Order: sequence, then structure tokens, then C-alpha cells
Amino acid sequence: MTSAQVDDKGQGPHPAAAEAATSAEGYQRALGARQIQMIAIGGAIGTGLFLGAGKAIAKAGPSLILAYAIAGLVIFFIMRALGELLMYRPVSGSFSEYAREFIGPFAGFVTGWTYWLFWVVTGITEVTAAAQYMTFWFAIPQWVSALIFTIILYGVNLISVKLFGELEFWFSMVKVTAIVGMILICAGILTLGFSDAGDTASVTHLWSDGGFFPHGIKGTLMTLQIVMFAFLAVELVGVTAGESKDPKTVLPKAINTVPWRIAVFYVGALIMILSVVPWTEFSPDVSPFVEAFEKMGLGVGAGIVNFVVLTAALSSCNSGMYSTGRMLRDLALNGQGPKFFTKLTRTGTPLVGTTFSAALMLVGVWINYQWPGDAFTYVVSFATISGMWAWIMILISQIRYRRLADRGVLPQSTFRAPGAPYTSVFALAFIAVVIVMMGIDKDTRISLYCAPLWALILGVSYLVLKARNPGNKAFAGR
Repeated sequence: MTSAQVDDKGQGPHPAAAEAATSAEGYQRALGARQIQMIAIGGAIGTGLFLGAGKAIAKAGPSLILAYAIAGLVIFFIMRALGELLMYRPVSGSFSEYAREFIGPFAGFVTGWTYWLFWVVTGITEVTAAAQYMTFWFAIPQWVSALIFTIILYGVNLISVKLFGELEFWFSMVKVTAIVGMILICAGILTLGFSDAGDTASVTHLWSDGGFFPHGIKGTLMTLQIVMFAFLAVELVGVTAGESKDPKTVLPKAINTVPWRIAVFYVGALIMILSVVPWTEFSPDVSPFVEAFEKMGLGVGAGIVNFVVLTAALSSCNSGMYSTGRMLRDLALNGQGPKFFTKLTRTGTPLVGTTFSAALMLVGVWINYQWPGDAFTYVVSFATISGMWAWIMILISQIRYRRLADRGVLPQSTFRAPGAPYTSVFALAFIAVVIVMMGIDKDTRISLYCAPLWALILGVSYLVLKARNPGNKAFAGR
């Protein structure tokens, strides 16, 4: 049984008297094209770019541009695979739904709970980061800011999905404006020569300061996990499928913008920054955007970038609250989670799931306040591998769906992934390389240690649930 076949209490089809704007899953289709587009754009721009790029530049130099370009192509393959599945059956909680249908009930169970954990952990880190950014302007306790931000975003997500979409639209607008502004300023410096960096700015910095690969190919490969972490959440647009006003039209358009988003916001921004300021002058512990502003002699840069990363962190936390509630409800509707997670508010938002996830985010903030050392860092490192699990499930599901569709068992999608299944296989191979690099790097190896422990917890939980519900179709084989 799929979530599309169950009402908000898990007891049968949704009443025929529901509003026309309400989806078959009980959600309200209130997200318009403008909001979906900006959610898709914002999902590709996060603190991984604004802050994490500094460490990646130190490891790879200008070749980081190539790493982002290749990884961006892989992300496009993943999103087109997701798009093919979405046009076959647009549902909220899509990753676990497709894994459940095309791989098996255990895969759907693992995918739903893992993606939920990914956003809870991400929400914890991002709301804590947002509180830290506030200390740049105000001398207030960090826990106070974290509490206020969590309560505000929780309230926004409970009021209506439309309000969530509107807030995410403006968060994304801030990030987009900041990057476009940086690109235009750098272009002006390169062509007109103004600012303190005007005399030395040149595109030759991309290859003259130790070469394009100053630390060799290995240095570039070692940045892949940082690069892929920056792209995590780009798949969030798939979770909105059940609440989009016109998913058959809006979602393909949003997915097809992935190449130019990555080309402009990652490749373009890095080309400009590394042309104006030599890569050797960037610190791995400081945002390259902040340092670029300072090298240009624009003292307001630090404050501007701090505001941008604040909105990026709040945007990520906002997305986390949105997606966790939907994932928990999808699991509950399919018998793979507690039934009380199926409850919706009158405006069509998952009340209990969102509340439960927000409460865990608050607990995480408290843990970070009490023990800000290695234990918390180890938990955070799990976010990358858990996020990539969703991508792996998307790709495998698409490969199996295409096989069935080509045999005539299932209807063909109206948005077929070009080059599939070969592009999907290539993307899977690329993700495997990233995982190997994570194992080699001592800073990220811990996430691979956490994965088996989480898998064990899920495996035991699944067996317990299956034993308690012997007749439940959610635990039946494919």
C-alpha cells in the first residue's frame, strides 16, 4: 500500500469531498512554480559553498572548479533520474516510496528513516550555526538564538506549506543575490581594475600559482566529499512533489535548471573569486567569500557574508523541518512507523512528525551546548553518507523502473532521463569513488564507522516491526 492510497488517519481513501487543491495524500497542493523554482535553487546553495569551499580550495587549488563541474554533472544525472520517477508517480516522501516499490520494503524503510535522520542532524548543526552567526552582531547567549530560531521555523512549518514555501523563496533569494553580486563585482574588477585587488587580478591565477592541479589529482579527489556535501539537499525538490500545484509542469522545469545553477553559483563564482584573489591567499578556516571581500578592500564584506550564511543556515533548518515531518508521515502511512505520525493539521501539515523532529533539534542544540567536542562532531559527519544514501536509492530505483517501463509492465514517464541507465550507473560509480575517498580521509572516515551502527539499529527495528505486524503488506517482499 502506498501513501497515495491512504488518508490522513491511515484508514482508507481520502474523502472525495476534499478540496480540489488537496492532493491524494491529504496534503494541500499550495507550492507554486515561483516557490518550487527557488526551493530547487536554494537546495543547491548552502553553507557548504559559503564556508566549506575555503577548506576545499586549500586542498585542491583552482582544480576545485573542475571537481564542482564534474560533481555537478553527476548531480544533474541524479536529478533527472529523480525527475523520471516523479513524473511516473509524483508523491511526497518520494525517495522511500520509490525504494519501497522498486527495491523492496526494507529499502523503503531504511531510506525513509535515514533521510529523516539526515535532516534532523543537519537541522541541529544549522540552527546551532545560525546561533553562532548571530554573535557577530549581538552579545547574546547562543542557546537563546537557537531556541528562538527553532520555535519560529517550527511555527512557520505548522501554519501552512505555502508559508514554508514563501520563507524558503526569500532565503534562497538572499543567497542567489549574494553570489550574483559577488560575480558582478569580480567581473568589474577584472575588466575595470578598481578596488585594492584591481592591479593584481587576472584569470592567469587559475594556472600560474603552482598550476591548475597544485596538489596533483589526488588533492582534487580528496575534495570530492566536501564538494558532494555542498550539493546535499538539491534532491529536496522531490519531497515537494505531493504539494506542488502542477508537479507535471513545475518539477521538470526546476530539475532542468540544475546545470546552469551549478555553472553559475559554483563554477562561475569560483572562477571569478580565484581570478581576483590567488588561491594561495585563502585560509581553509575562513569563508572564501569573506576573504575575497577583504582582499578587495571592501570592509563590509564580512558583515554581508555573515548575513548570507545566516540565511543559508536558517534555510537548511527550515527545509529540515519540512522534510522530516513528511518522511515520518510516509513511513507511518506504510506501516513502517508509529501511526500517530499520520496526523495532519487543518492546513495539511504533518503535526506530530514535525513536532517530534523539532523537539529532537532542540535536544541536539542542548547537547552541543553541553558537549561541543568530538562526540557531536562524529554525529554531524554522518550527514554526508546518510544524504548520499538517498541519491543511491534514487538511481537504483530509476534503473529498475526504466527496465520495467521498457518491458511495458509500467507506463513510461513523460520526463525520461537522457542517457539512462548508463548515466545512472556512472553516477553510482562516482558516488562509490566519493565513499572511498571518505574512507581514506581521516577527517571524514568516522562517518563510515557510524553507518554500520545505524544500519544495525534499522535492521533490528525492521525485524521487530515485521514480527509484530505479520499481515502488514509494508513488510511483504517485492
